[in-house]
Parts: sequence; structure tokens; C-alpha cells
Amino acid sequence: MFALVNTEENQAIAAAKAGMDAKTARKYRRLGHVPSELPALARWRTRPDPFVEVWGEVFELLRGNAGLEAKTVFEYLQRQNPGRFQDGQLRTLQRRVKGWRATEGPAREVFFAQQHPPGRLGASDFTHMEELGVTIQGQSFPHLIYHFVLTYSNWETGTVCYSESFESLSEGLQNAMWRLGKAPERHRTDRLSTAVNNMSDPAEFTERYQGLMRFYGLEGEKTQANHGNENGDVEQRHHRFKRAVAQELMLRGSVDFASVDEYWHFLEAMFERLNVGRRQRLAEELAVMKELPERRMESSRRERVKVDSGSLIHVDRNAYSVPSRLIGEQVEARLTMDYVEVWYGQKKVAEMPRLRGRHKHRVDYRHIIDWLVRKPGAFEHYRYRDELFPTSRFRMTFDLLEEQLGWYRGSKEYLKVLELAAKESEAGVDAVLRVLLAAGDEQIRASKIEAMLCAGHNPTVRDVQVAAVDLSVFDQLYSTPEVLQ
Repeated sequence: MFALVNTEENQAIAAAKAGMDAKTARKYRRLGHVPSELPALARWRTRPDPFVEVWGEVFELLRGNAGLEAKTVFEYLQRQNPGRFQDGQLRTLQRRVKGWRATEGPAREVFFAQQHPPGRLGASDFTHMEELGVTIQGQSFPHLIYHFVLTYSNWETGTVCYSESFESLSEGLQNAMWRLGKAPERHRTDRLSTAVNNMSDPAEFTERYQGLMRFYGLEGEKTQANHGNENGDVEQRHHRFKRAVAQELMLRGSVDFASVDEYWHFLEAMFERLNVGRRQRLAEELAVMKELPERRMESSRRERVKVDSGSLIHVDRNAYSVPSRLIGEQVEARLTMDYVEVWYGQKKVAEMPRLRGRHKHRVDYRHIIDWLVRKPGAFEHYRYRDELFPTSRFRMTFDLLEEQLGWYRGSKEYLKVLELAAKESEAGVDAVLRVLLAAGDEQIRASKIEAMLCAGHNPTVRDVQVAAVDLSVFDQLYSTPEVLQ
């Protein structure tokens, strides 16, 4: 290198010809020696070891519990020997503990790289998406993605869902296979309670999950408890997929969507872009994968339940109202991923969004209003009374009527308004209430609302004028001596 410096145009060229980085070349030129001529670095301890006398005690602590951190041991030694060890000596102990673990400590867990034959395995799991802050029409949208990945090609897809229910698992897995047009040999999931039985049950998988596997000719796999790395393909794709979605949302300039369908189309386009570079390996997988059956398996769960005296059915530990005419009858509840359908005599008589979680309720005032107007006294302490205010304007109307007429007469008049919404139009009644409340009308009555609806009154506000705020008012406020005091 020293000879080349004298013959080449500059030092960078000389370093490149010598197979050396330019910074390294400058270093050795500054020192005036090549590496072989420099003195070797010290390989021995240059200062006394402050932990020689207590190392036996440290050794016993580590041997008894190898998971102890060096910092924890150091703090223990400081408590046992006040004033002997200074904070700056922590790094010395950490180096000693690290060396002990590498030479005498317990064996570490080994991760064995796996070969994934094409078409053999598909892995799936649920991942929460709340961290991305997605909203639907300005409202928060808590949801999950059922994420499916082929472990050979890394082809992936997903389904928007709201809980880790079996219906979500079944719908998501079937969606993935029907988008592929083929089925792999095996399906791996973590220890989802909807698929894997607990330790007290001798069967490995739940009966419904086994039925799903048989229908598609799949062999089920599960990970060990607390070993998420065994489902590492899909776990890693969770991270990368959500990062890609976050970046795309930044490019989009908004996390708000007009509808769930629009959000799903956004995600669907994301999956298509992510899968573009996997087409060749996917083709290898599709060539050896199994054909699908002629039709999909029904994902819904069916339960026979009785409608109680409150016109409620209790399904999956949640309560739903049904038309009061069904009180005392046995009905069939069909739970899908998103909805609960109520069937009686081979006819669907009701459908409502499925509740998320447990011990919740969904009461539709239309199902019970006929009898509630006959028993207005039951309204005050009705367990599900908050469900009987469809919008904030209905609640404001009730509070106004209660203040003017007292709780009994006010409740009676409000129930007439609610009955009008059930029989005529909730949106129409709400629009009339908006006009009356905005006008400060003190005589809001069901008869007046009905007359306005019958007269074809259209209270829709088409042009909203918002007055500009005069900020000088705040300047005057804070310049007032009394306020400043």
C-alpha cells in the first residue's frame, strides 16, 4: 500500500488496489507501519478483578437460577457489602457473567431451520390492528385480521374479523383456500381455544375444528404452549404486513374510510402487491396442492334457544332481543362471523350484528315497543333502558319531557314518540326532533311529530352556515383586570 501511494493518482485508488478501505489506509499511513509491524493488543487483565472474593457466592446464585441478570446480582452484592462496589463496576460483572454463561452456563435453546416443501403447509393466526388507528367515518374501528400464509412461497391473504371465534377462523381459512383455488396438506395454528382443546380433554382438537379439517382433507398442527416461534412464518408476516399497511396509510394521507368494504378493498390491494414477487414459488405450490371440494363448508354455528319472557334470547353468553310474538317459542340462532340470524319454522325472522365479547346485550326497541307503551311504568327501571334511545336527540327529547311532565307522564309521552319511530320512520322522527330541538320548541309531543310527518314536512338541513369565531373576544377576556387577578 505504501508503494502504491507513490505511484497512484490519489490515496483512495491506492487503497482500492491494495484491497483496503480508504479509512484503514489513512490510519496505517498515519502510523507509518503495516498491521504486522504494530504491537499486539493486551490479552490479559490490566487491573485487579474487584469480584474475585465474592465470585464463589455469585457462582452459587447463577447455578441455582441461571436466569438471574448480572444487574440483579450486582444490586444484591451492593446490599450485602455496603460501600464496597461502585456503580461503575457493573460492566465488569456483566462481562464476567457473560463469560460464565458461554463457558459453564446451561445450554441455550437451539432453533432449527426448517425446509418447507411446496404445497405442504399453510399457517394462520389472528393479529390485532388497533395500533394503526383505522377509523370508519370518523369512528374507531377495533378489529383483527385473520392472517394466512403458505410457508413455502410466503403467499398471504387475510380476512377482517372482530374476535378469535371459530366462525372467524373457519371463514378466514376458507376464504384463503378459495382465493387460492387449492388446499395445502396441513394447516398449523397456535393454541387457539376455538381449535385446540385444553389439557383436560383427551382429544387434541375441538370437534368443530376437526370437522373443518376433514371437510378439506387437511391435517391439523398446533404449536406448543408459549412457543409462538413455532408459528414463526405467520408471526413474522404479521409484523411486515402491518408495517406495509402503516406505510400505505401514510401515502394515502388518511386512516379514515367511508365503509368497511372500502377498507377491505384497500387491504386486498395490499395483499396483491405483496404477493407479486411470489408468483413463481406459488406456481410450484399450486402444482402439488389438493383440489377443493365442490362447495364451501357452512361456517355458522347453530343453537336451539328459547325466547324468554323479556323477548330475549341468550346466545354465546350475550343477550339479543327478538320480536315479542316469539316469546315462549324455540328458535334456531345461527352465529356467523359478523351476524346472528334467528330462524323459526325454516324462516329467518330476525338478524342483528353479532356482539363482541361476553355478557353484553343488543335490544331493538322495535321488538318490544308494542307492549312497552302499554306498561310505561316499566320504562324507568328497565335493565336495558339505554338501548331505547336510538340517537342522542331521542335522549334529549326524553330528558325534556321528563322535566316538563314528570317521570311517569314524560316516559309515557316519550314511548309514543318511540312507537312512532318504530311504525313510521326512525330517520324521519329523528329529523323532526332535530328541527324542534334546534328551534327551542318546549311543546314536543308525539302528536306534533306525527302531524309534521303526515304533512310531508322535510326538515333536512341542506346548507349549514357556521359563523366565524371572533377571537378578539378572548383578548378582551384576558385583558380584564378582574380576570387577571
